[in-house]
Amino acid sequence: MHHPGPPRFVATGDAVELAPRDPDPTATYEWRVVQAPVASTATVGDDPVEEFVPDAPGTYVVRLTAPDGEHNLTVRAFDEDRTPESTTRTPGTSGGWSGSGFATTHRAEESDAETQVSAGLGADDTAGDGAGRPRLTLSATVEDGSVVVRADPEPNPHSDETRADLDVEFLLDDRDDLEWRDVGTDGLALVVPLEAFPERARFHAVALGEHGYSVPAAIDITRRDSLESEESTIEVTHPYHPPDWAEDAVIYEIYVRTFGDGEGGAFDEITDRLDYIAGLGVDVIWLTPVLQNDHAPHGYNVIDFFAIAEDLGTREDYEQFVEAAHDHDIDVLFDLVCNHSARTHPYFQAAVSDSDSEYRDWYEWRTETEPETYFEWEHIANFDFTHLPVRRHLLDAVDEWAPLVDGFRCDMAWAVPNGFWRELHDELKARDPDFLLLDETIPYIADFQAGLFDEHFDSTTYAALRRVGRGDAPATDLLDAIDERGAAGFPEYAAFMLYAENHDETRYIVECGRSAAKAALGALFTLPGAPMVYAGQEFGQRGKRDDLAWEHADEDLRRHVERLANARHERPALGADASLERLDVSVESGEVDADRIVAYRRLTDDDAVTVVLNFGTEPATVAVDAATSTDVLTGEDLTTEGTGSAGAVVSVDSVAVLPADE
Repeated sequence: MHHPGPPRFVATGDAVELAPRDPDPTATYEWRVVQAPVASTATVGDDPVEEFVPDAPGTYVVRLTAPDGEHNLTVRAFDEDRTPESTTRTPGTSGGWSGSGFATTHRAEESDAETQVSAGLGADDTAGDGAGRPRLTLSATVEDGSVVVRADPEPNPHSDETRADLDVEFLLDDRDDLEWRDVGTDGLALVVPLEAFPERARFHAVALGEHGYSVPAAIDITRRDSLESEESTIEVTHPYHPPDWAEDAVIYEIYVRTFGDGEGGAFDEITDRLDYIAGLGVDVIWLTPVLQNDHAPHGYNVIDFFAIAEDLGTREDYEQFVEAAHDHDIDVLFDLVCNHSARTHPYFQAAVSDSDSEYRDWYEWRTETEPETYFEWEHIANFDFTHLPVRRHLLDAVDEWAPLVDGFRCDMAWAVPNGFWRELHDELKARDPDFLLLDETIPYIADFQAGLFDEHFDSTTYAALRRVGRGDAPATDLLDAIDERGAAGFPEYAAFMLYAENHDETRYIVECGRSAAKAALGALFTLPGAPMVYAGQEFGQRGKRDDLAWEHADEDLRRHVERLANARHERPALGADASLERLDVSVESGEVDADRIVAYRRLTDDDAVTVVLNFGTEPATVAVDAATSTDVLTGEDLTTEGTGSAGAVVSVDSVAVLPADE
């Protein structure tokens, strides 16, 4: 179906990309505005892919005429003073905020819970001064013969607003057979009698506050009629929530061309080390790009989106590697490059050599012979996503590789139009709801949680790890970085990947030293988020893209990673569902500055641990609130002589994970 997907929430003046889904480059597509606020003069152009810019607050309906019929897309535009604060705008993309249907607004009830304000870093200059986007979650149940969809708005952790200050705006989905006349309201809930409920209905909503509107939330409800009784039930999914496994997975990045010893094909060499990788406690392998590329060994300059790089092996070799990984209970992420091709790609070569080439319109151009690119990268050329053949080509490439793997790591996600990612997200989730979409966007963008991606690079915590490791910031900056997620507007269910290094960055051990590297690994495995280890990090590799020095592996460091992974898997308190609390910690003895140490508690209803990280170069004796002094990682009793002001007194080398009171 060519329907352009879920409707959009925007502020006036923000562009919305209009593009048919599953496009046929040979077909005709036309857009027109069929509903707009009285004050609006906004129009839309004649191309298949257009930008629509609402110019007045209100509800718009833009209609697509396509080969399979007419499709409406609702755009809800708020006044520009509702533009979300603490939101990173994305250059070169289609506008950052999304939504659907006709609107109804409700005032949140006064909550008995006190508003919690965290002392985080702040997403912009106003954070800490009562600003910040609200957040929202949706739920649904069947009650007294009706489907009830409830909204639960929350103020931003940095905001001076309360729950009672927030409105909630619900929107129906243009693709579903449900009309507002069949929908009732009850406070913060929509109520739909089962007899009026269609086979499927999707609901969208945002929380509205003084500082903007939330990341849109969505809920997808399917009606199930029983053959054995007259009662109907519903199946509820949350399309913007990450797969359950995503944030509890240990990820292992492999720079494909330097992982092995050069004695065999790259995929065979990785396969030969799967026992080792599984032994580390790895759940997911992310390979750098494996498609046919130009001379650059990193593989991101693709020259054929449908072929495995010849120097790495054959497609059969790749498929055998994936199968072997699955046999080890390890999932595989495919590194997906959509923003650009290499300049040696045959389509670009045709386009640059002949201005009349059919491929000329595939690329963005600065000059007659110079393509558009980012950061003056001289070996790539940016695709033009307003050209339907580009979208078709890349969607076909997605169809080629997605069935083989368990997720995509999406390269330069910020540089590709949001509408393209929404289509890819919906297509893949329809096939496999557990398929993972991980975006490389630096800094992260909260609105990418709204039907674009499941999990995000946590570059904020990465930067804090580097500052702390160098001694440029106190270790408590790590907890501020975690708080920043909520301050930026991410909903509670958002997932993040934690990392201290990758193929683009200097090795952490080189910049910060071995002691800090052990503490940083402790942070990755004990803070909220999916820990990512870059191959070689676990044994002290110093070159970021060099051949891995297997023969010089630091076995103590490797065992440290194994213990952390084991603890992560075995203790629920270190999982995605566990809460995070700051703890006081005092240095009782040792030549370590107190700023080099941070402590926190992770806890669930059934488990709790206290974590102490020491980024100093020497062990420290610290007093901290813990139930016992037995280290979960090593099984050793870390007790030292003396009593402290904060509970257990223990000696901490780099990381200690101690049982705590629940």
